[in-house]
Formats: sequence, C-alpha cells, structure tokens
Amino acid sequence: MANKYFGTDGIRGEANAHPLDCETAIHVGRAIAAFFDGDDSTGRFIIAQDTRISGDMLVSAICAGICSMGKSVHTAGVIPTPAVASLTRKGGFDAGIMISASHNPFADNGIKLFNGEGFKLSDADEAEIEKKIESTAPRNAKGETIQRVGQVHRVKDAEPQYTDFLKATAVSSGLSLNGVKIVIDGSNGAASRIAPALFTDLGATVIPIFCQPDGLNINEGCGSQHPETLAKTVIAEKAKLGLAFDGDADRLIAVDETGKVLTGDQVIAICARYMKTKKTLTNSVVVTTIMSNMGLGIALEKMGIKHIKAGVGDRYVMQEMMQAGAVLGGEDSGHMIFLDRHTTGDGMLAALNLATAMDSEKRPLSELSRVMEVFPQCLVNVNVRSKPELDTVDAIRSAIDRVEGELGSRGRVLVRYSGTQPQCRVMVEGPTKEMTHSLCQRIASAVRNSLG
Repeated sequence: MANKYFGTDGIRGEANAHPLDCETAIHVGRAIAAFFDGDDSTGRFIIAQDTRISGDMLVSAICAGICSMGKSVHTAGVIPTPAVASLTRKGGFDAGIMISASHNPFADNGIKLFNGEGFKLSDADEAEIEKKIESTAPRNAKGETIQRVGQVHRVKDAEPQYTDFLKATAVSSGLSLNGVKIVIDGSNGAASRIAPALFTDLGATVIPIFCQPDGLNINEGCGSQHPETLAKTVIAEKAKLGLAFDGDADRLIAVDETGKVLTGDQVIAICARYMKTKKTLTNSVVVTTIMSNMGLGIALEKMGIKHIKAGVGDRYVMQEMMQAGAVLGGEDSGHMIFLDRHTTGDGMLAALNLATAMDSEKRPLSELSRVMEVFPQCLVNVNVRSKPELDTVDAIRSAIDRVEGELGSRGRVLVRYSGTQPQCRVMVEGPTKEMTHSLCQRIASAVRNSLG
C-alpha cells in the first residue's frame, strides 16, 4: 500500500496537505462508509469538530464522501471528542467521526474514529479502512454507480446531550461545588463554552481563560500543554482548583490551590485512592502506559492496587483495561478513562471525578496530591527526518546504553517515535532533576545528530 494513514490516534497531519487535504478526506469518507456497510448497518454517521479553522473544510469533504456512498451523516458542530463517542453510542450511529488534532497547533488537523459502541477502532479495523481509502469508488457491491446519494443532517442538541450526561455523573456521585472557585482554561478549543457552563451549572464560581476561539488560537500558549497562565490565575484569584483541557477536551491537567501543576499520573493516583476507598475500583487494578512516572507504580503498590502498563496511546490503555476488567486507566499526558462511566478518555469527566474526591474528603488538592511522589523526569521532543528502528542507529543505541548504565536501578530511559508527529520522544527519569536533565539531553543530542 502506498500510504499509511493512521497513527497513534487517528489520521493526523498538516491541514490542506496530504492526507488532510480535501481530496483525500473525500476518499476517507467513502472508505468509512464502505467499512461500516455491514448487514446490520443503518447507514448513519455522526461527525463533529474542534475550533480549528480547517475543521469546516474537512467536515464538508468527509460528509461528501459518505453521502457519495449513499449513506447519511449528521453534523454536531463544535463539541469535545468524548461527546462524539457518547452521542454515537446513544444515537445508534454506525460510527462517530471527530475532526481534531487534539493538542497540536491550529495548522494541523486530524480524523478520529469511533465504532457504534463508542470505542476507538482497533489496529486491524484501521488497516482495513486504509485499504479502502485508495480503492473505494462511489459504487455499490455490484459495481453500479450509486444513484440515491445520502444527505447531511444537523444535530441541534449535541452539546446539551453531552452536558446532561456529565451532570448525571456529578449528581450520582453526590458532587457539590457550591461556592468553589475554579479557573478553567479551555485552550481556545472544544471545551471553551461547554466547560465553564457545566461547572457554573454545578454551583462553582468559574473564572474562564482562553475560552475565546478564533480558529487560529487553539492550544496557542494555553491548555493542557501550557498551564503556566492557569497556575498564575489560580493564585491571583485565590481559587481552589484550576482545570486545563486540550483542543478537543479529551485531556485534563489540574492545578492545585497553591498554583502547582499536577501531572496526569497524580490525578490518576488521587482518583484510584478515592475509588478504592469507595469500593468502586473494580478488581483493584489501574492501567497506564509505559510513559507513566515511576512514582505512580510505587504509590499504587502501597495502596495495594495492581498496576498494568500498556503501549503509548489511549486505545492500548483501553484494550488492557478491558482485558483486566479495570475501570480506571490513562496517560501521564492527561488522558484518563473511567470505563464505568464512558468508553473513551474524557477531560471533563476526569475533572468531575477529581472534584468529587476533593469534595468527599474535604481536603485541598495540594494535600491529596501527596499520595504520589513524582520522580524527576525530563522529556525532550526531537524533530526527525525519518524513523528508522532505533536499535539500528549505533550512535543512539550507544547513548541509551551509556545512560542506562549510569542510572542503574535509580531510574529508567524510554525513547520512542511519536505516532502523530515527525518527532522522537526522549524520556529519562532519575534520582535528581539535574542528573535527569543532563542524561536526557545527551540522548536527545545523539538523536538530533543522527536523524534531525
């Protein structure tokens, strides 16, 4: 096959360039329609987008491709990625499609897919769709031109449907936010309107920042990737909590009342402890990725919770969760899955669960976060021209071996390619911040000199 379209999380790239150009997007739409054209297919799809200026273009192209195959598609406008998963399942759609590049800058975009049950597709399913992208024509199974094309419909209540789902979760857990001051960073993305409204409706006093998207400012110096302004605002406003989402609101990064930024692992540890106390942590197991901080594993072990590590990507976390019967999993980057509530990572659902732990225990977030000690960690993203097997590049392999020898049992090294960007991610954990940074830069230099 000439192209590989899917990466770690859907199809990702620069908008208006292959594979995120209009022509390819039409073929992607046809391939999606063809793939889900089974015996029990209703021929109905739902599609939504984040706030990127290129979203309208790609939604239109994919809709055209789906309609050319005689299928109908329902557009839901700007809503978070987890809302698409929820609406797909609730509405009985064959599949859900989200146009978003998550935490990437506005110039990028992407295509994320959910099956009719609201789960992301398997590698095997994505491989089948890839085959169809370059071979599917607007013809039926008999090879005849499709005369009766599909139509595009508008979902008018997509946002309220999703908000009601989140509110029901809050009510069932007994969450009370009356009088609690919260700063919300919407990353100028899909959470910009819905998140402040949700937490206000739940009784909180909300200070919104970066909630004025213009199509170009999504993730720009804000959101889960850049919580610095959020931290300063929490201190200035004397808020109890700061919440930062990414462009499509499937990630959460939290800030405590002192302005300290918590990692995704810390939030997982807090939720794991609370859920075990409430006896809702099914099978007493938590699933994260190989990127998780060493401190999380130590904290979970002290709590008597089994820790399973999956490959990088929330799809692989989900696979391990289902196999282990786990209800809590996620990534240090802020993706968190509460499988007893939802079928995918959800930033706002994670925020509600974190707020519930705070409310139930009547303790500030700074105290709750002490459940886990964060080991010094350095992560460097190196732009690369190509992605050969790392073990075949002698300079990189030698640098990794030397660093691992110096660390011994006091830390670890993880070097891998990004599944969504032309980058190599170098991560080192160690006993001190200085040593960790120095060793990480040593490996990053070897990667840069060899592949940059």
